[in-house]
Amino acid sequence: MHAIGIDIGGTKIAGALVDEFGVIVKSERVPTPAGDPAQIEDAVVQMVQSLSVGEQVAAAGIAAAGFIDAAQSTVYYAPNINWRNEPFRAKLEARLDLSVIIENDANAAGWAEFRYGAGRLYSDMVTLTIGTGVGGAIVSADKLFRGGFGAGAELGHMRIVPEGLPCGCGARGCIEQYGSGRALLRMANEYADAGGIGQTLADVRAARGELRGEDVAALIADGDGGAHAVLRQLGHWLGQACASLSAVLDPQVFVFGGGVSSAGELLLDPIRSAYFDHLPARGYHPEPEFLVAELVNDAGVVGAADLARLSAAQ
Repeated sequence: MHAIGIDIGGTKIAGALVDEFGVIVKSERVPTPAGDPAQIEDAVVQMVQSLSVGEQVAAAGIAAAGFIDAAQSTVYYAPNINWRNEPFRAKLEARLDLSVIIENDANAAGWAEFRYGAGRLYSDMVTLTIGTGVGGAIVSADKLFRGGFGAGAELGHMRIVPEGLPCGCGARGCIEQYGSGRALLRMANEYADAGGIGQTLADVRAARGELRGEDVAALIADGDGGAHAVLRQLGHWLGQACASLSAVLDPQVFVFGGGVSSAGELLLDPIRSAYFDHLPARGYHPEPEFLVAELVNDAGVVGAADLARLSAAQ
């Protein structure tokens, strides 16, 4: 039976009707009224109703950035939406004749990769989504890890640099400040300031007035030395983080999603190198795979729908 997945982002709400094989049957997208929780609720209800027309639907899963409780019901806190202890599941179920779950967006995306994407051949997986920030998901023994209170696997806020750069979470030295798309852009500007191999970055910045993420991505694709050096630096930090995660979780595979992952092996090579440089007792057990995510922008809705379907079947 089909299920519906809804992914609430800072700028858009994406929704899809998804079959039991992870295939999107139909989809919709609307802008996010981020400043008004009531309008977000209305938009989600309307999207679920629209996607349900003429279909048998088992359940709906809603993915959103933020801390979700262990019951997949209440949003403790959402950074991009004015939600604080929001009983979102109860509100939606009161308006929809349908079982609903609420899930962290990175968890939903990671679950989709585990079920239908790059992680489908493994039982233990860590996903890192390299976008504006760094999202994370952990699957252990075929189960999604959420933690005792539901807010686990916030991997982007694992500290890797003591007293390092300040993070939006209030701490310092989080991997998000060194391994995200925002960090890549910051480092690209640092290379541009230094000249040398960053001279092309400086030239592009001078021509455009500022460096943008797409500018750095284009230079990476063109083989620019400065842009590649920036990407290697990003990979170095991510590899260090993976070594620490491996010491605790021992995953069979690390899967990297988000916009920066489109660099493919250019990103994975420095991640692997730094990982092996920092891995404790290397050589004494099997080594994990490092792969790029396959579902890209569809992962959130596919994962949310699948988790909702599984929950409804229990």
